[in-house]
Amino acid sequence: MHQFEGKVAVVTGAASGIGFAMAERFAQEGMHVVLADVEAPALEAAVTRLRQAEHDVLGVVTDVSKAESVEALAQRAFDTYGKVHVLCNNAGVAGTGGSSGPVWEKTSRDWQWAFGVNYWGVVNGIQAFVPRMLAHGEEGHVVNTASIAGVTSNVFGIYGVTKYAVVALSEYLYRSLAEADAKIGASVLCPSFVTTNLGASDRNRPAELQNQAPAATSPADWVNDPAIAAAREKRIDAAQAAEIVFEAIRDNRFWIFTDTEMDATIKARTDAMLARRNPGSTLL
Repeated sequence: MHQFEGKVAVVTGAASGIGFAMAERFAQEGMHVVLADVEAPALEAAVTRLRQAEHDVLGVVTDVSKAESVEALAQRAFDTYGKVHVLCNNAGVAGTGGSSGPVWEKTSRDWQWAFGVNYWGVVNGIQAFVPRMLAHGEEGHVVNTASIAGVTSNVFGIYGVTKYAVVALSEYLYRSLAEADAKIGASVLCPSFVTTNLGASDRNRPAELQNQAPAATSPADWVNDPAIAAAREKRIDAAQAAEIVFEAIRDNRFWIFTDTEMDATIKARTDAMLARRNPGSTLL
């Protein structure tokens, strides 16, 4: 994209973290911004903060795991602003149920919650918005938030599985848009460690998807991995990540990484596949 001022952006998971930072960055560029989040009080606070800075924003409480909720978000955005040019499918969760312990101990509720938000939230966003964006015919861009967990050896449990899926979906979306000769670009955001409250996602886990027994309290599988420890020490803040996203949209870059700290782990996984080596217990 080349023109941002006066255009419209929609960001899910926008009440905090990278989502809020992206919304703020787009607003600073003169865009109208629709913020969507499942957490109503936090969303209201985010909208108020941006309006106090005299930005034109709209907040819509949205559960991205539900297609009808995302469809209502799209309808509200188009009814209010007429068009949408940038869509950031950013909402995500990383709760205790999906980050530690053997895969066979994970419950169906753990899988449903993580996939409902992290994967189906992206699918629902694409289905609700992209046809409308194609219909108005102007340039645009879709950013799907995956994770570094989606391109490295999976020591991240269910969370990593969902992010692998988002990476694959985003590649397919990019190819589909290119084959349709659309004016809409696509990117996949694979952040490494960024200062957010993603680790506190359990606060928004719906009651019907809570486990009946207490969640396991053992440390997450990746906590003691040396590659992770090194990356965590160099984590960036959400505003820095948002600036990287903005530049990628402007430059029409598909892969968006927030640093180079995990490059060796990405290469290690690729090299292992090409060498037909079995997966290890660490990222490297």
